[in-house]
Amino acid sequence: MSVKKIYLSSPHMSDEGYEMQFVQEAFETNWIAPLGKNVNEFEKELSETVGSKAAAALTTGTAAIHLALKAAGVGEGDIVFCQSLTFSATANPIIYQNAVPVFIDSDYETWNMCPKALERAFEKYPKVKAVLVVHLYGLSANMDKIVEICNKHKVALIEDAAEALGTYYKGKHTGSFGAYGIFSFNGNKIITTSGGGMLVSDNIEDIEKARFWATQARDPARHYQHSQLGYNYRISNVVAGIGRGQLMVLKQRVAKKKYIFEYYKKELEGLDGIQFMPINHWNEPNYWLSCMTLNGRVKPLDIMETLEKADIESRPIWKPMHMQPFFSKFDFIGTDVAEKLFETGVCLPSDTKMTDEDLERVVNIIKGLWQ
Repeated sequence: MSVKKIYLSSPHMSDEGYEMQFVQEAFETNWIAPLGKNVNEFEKELSETVGSKAAAALTTGTAAIHLALKAAGVGEGDIVFCQSLTFSATANPIIYQNAVPVFIDSDYETWNMCPKALERAFEKYPKVKAVLVVHLYGLSANMDKIVEICNKHKVALIEDAAEALGTYYKGKHTGSFGAYGIFSFNGNKIITTSGGGMLVSDNIEDIEKARFWATQARDPARHYQHSQLGYNYRISNVVAGIGRGQLMVLKQRVAKKKYIFEYYKKELEGLDGIQFMPINHWNEPNYWLSCMTLNGRVKPLDIMETLEKADIESRPIWKPMHMQPFFSKFDFIGTDVAEKLFETGVCLPSDTKMTDEDLERVVNIIKGLWQ
């Protein structure tokens, strides 16, 4: 008998079929592409959800970071402070703009950008164009301190909240603290449009610029005229319809992610060497992935390989950018926190379609390594 595969985090459409209602409307009205009601409403609904004044729906979260950097005036030779412990999509757009990334270490308290390391970075590099902080795995960074530092140095703050839709810091949604926030709707995120992203800001004029750039920077002329460099970054009306339906079940998804995390923590925290990702009193995470570190006999690779043999997905913690071959030539400010989290961390399967039986299966396999 074949064993059911358990995924790390796969797409999960609503049981109510909300997504198909919006998609069907797009088909019936022939608003398939490029834009339409679903795009406009998705932008409005997402803005209201996160507490920002405006939003631009785009093809990817990476595109959103790219346009945030452009809106912040980042250009050739400019320095951008970027969290090192993240996925490469955070850092790549800095290179798109021919700017220079300087990577900042994390702290153990949040797993995100270390404010002390950020302060040291400003001491070394006083002329900085932007700071790019990440809310990793749905855990919010220490936003009070980071915002204070950025304000003191009069530098634009960009929040990569790709993994953090539904996460709150002291009652305020992540992605709404900085000049710009970005979200991802990739297939593995807490809600998905199959692929897509969103740029949010309280600066309505900058969002209008982003929409303009994202539609090939086509001037308002009868003929095709382009006075600026443009990009093909706008989301389709069909994809936006999926997003509208998914947004309606966001709270359900966050609740299930939290349930999964608490199940793992209850069952595994007592095992020697295990420590789960930090949940601070000021942080209301979306628990996108349940992550833990191992500082004992059992190593992350032991868990990943054992789960893989049982057809269960897991993954390492992100490999820091300053350790990546492409980015290794750029400066890094900090100690070894990001590196240690990468070396000792593992992401457990956190699929919202998992049953208690699935969770029990994962837990029993992991517990077997301690016997």
